[in-house]
Amino acid sequence: MTSPTNEPRGPEFERATGRVDRFLSKPEVAAAVAEGREARAEMNRAYAMNLAMIRKAADLTQAELAERLGTDQGSVSKLENRQDMLLSTLASYLRATGADAVSIVVTVHGAEYAFDLTNLSGKQAEAA
Repeated sequence: MTSPTNEPRGPEFERATGRVDRFLSKPEVAAAVAEGREARAEMNRAYAMNLAMIRKAADLTQAELAERLGTDQGSVSKLENRQDMLLSTLASYLRATGADAVSIVVTVHGAEYAFDLTNLSGKQAEAA
């Protein structure tokens, strides 16, 4: 009969998906993940609505804004529903609505920093 050896064994690997599945099987974790997913989806919807809300505040239809941008209504619709875009595209959209001041304000450690988009255009961004 062979006696067990005390030879060192290598690390035991476990598939990460198994660990994640076990983690998500906890009701409180699953609820928190679902809540986070819904919050992110709501933020994405709010973002898209905000562009449309700015256009509506300017009393413009998508077709009217499209004419100002030199594009078609479908392109404006797609733009309003995008999840991301170039700053120059955002600046052009906002200027076309007649926005008086176009800037992005960011708060870092309680201090606010404003990035002026007023003079930003697609042509300048392409040259950079």
